[in-house]
Amino acid sequence: MKKILLIISLIPIFSFSQENEILKYFKSNDSLVGVKNSDGKIIVPAQFKIFSYMKDGDIVEGETIYFDGPKQNETAEKNAWGYVYDRNGNFLYRPFFYDNGADYFSEGVRRFVKNGKVGFADRNGTIVIKPKHDFTSSFQYGYAAYCNGCDWEKTEEEHKAIVSGTWGVMNFKGETVQPVGKSAAAIEINGKYYPYPFSYNEKEKNILRFFEKQNKMLSEIYYVNHYSKLSEDEKKLFFEIVERPKKNFPFYQVNAYDYRKAEAGLSGYKFLVSEDGRKVVTLEFDDEKIPFEKWLKEQRKNAERFQKKHPDNPNKLIK
Repeated sequence: MKKILLIISLIPIFSFSQENEILKYFKSNDSLVGVKNSDGKIIVPAQFKIFSYMKDGDIVEGETIYFDGPKQNETAEKNAWGYVYDRNGNFLYRPFFYDNGADYFSEGVRRFVKNGKVGFADRNGTIVIKPKHDFTSSFQYGYAAYCNGCDWEKTEEEHKAIVSGTWGVMNFKGETVQPVGKSAAAIEINGKYYPYPFSYNEKEKNILRFFEKQNKMLSEIYYVNHYSKLSEDEKKLFFEIVERPKKNFPFYQVNAYDYRKAEAGLSGYKFLVSEDGRKVVTLEFDDEKIPFEKWLKEQRKNAERFQKKHPDNPNKLIK
């Protein structure tokens, strides 16, 4: 353990941004928003009503341009929110409306809407699954549930549920996957079981071995404040590579999953590994990068403080 951390600590923190032309948001006299480059050339004309806080001259972050709001005087499109363009000003897609804004990225992709159907795009704006279903969940542990012929039903104020329709489960290729029998390797989704969805080459297996060597400590830290007693089999995190190097993103993203193999709730347990497999950082809030060793020490201290304050916690941190 100490040897592994020592090696990492000697590696300088690496940059996660590529060399892009500087683009800036600008506001017109009637408060509509567009984008210019550093020479003042208009990349996307001012035509959007932005709902998030933004100052004139704010820099465009990331590999695409996102406008958090509708175009002026447009007719609202069902389940769509905002607009995404490439950095040359070409329209790419409209994100799926989720949690009062654009859908979040999950396992390297997020949902978008076109003609009432839902598909998936990656961080570069590339369409990876064409829109063909009335609704899909986000990807979680390699799968996404979808339905056709379904509809939204309002259950509470500002909350809706999907009702009726024909349901299925798709993989990262957009292919429908059929349930299998229950087994140790199968993934449970809505009471049914599906094949283990990930496969790795030897290089990728070596990346995952780094996390497996520290799985016991990471699992104890994560579950130290879990409200009920867990068995040793349950008190174990799973690590999977959910995104691989691509243009503008020369890294592997590794996500940790809990004993249910569900990503929900594991904020802060996402990691980026350099393409050569030697450098590791932790993602906080999906954009803040923290050296893995520094993050791990802080998490350990937090877990120790929690256990000291709550000595009756059922899942003990072993020293």
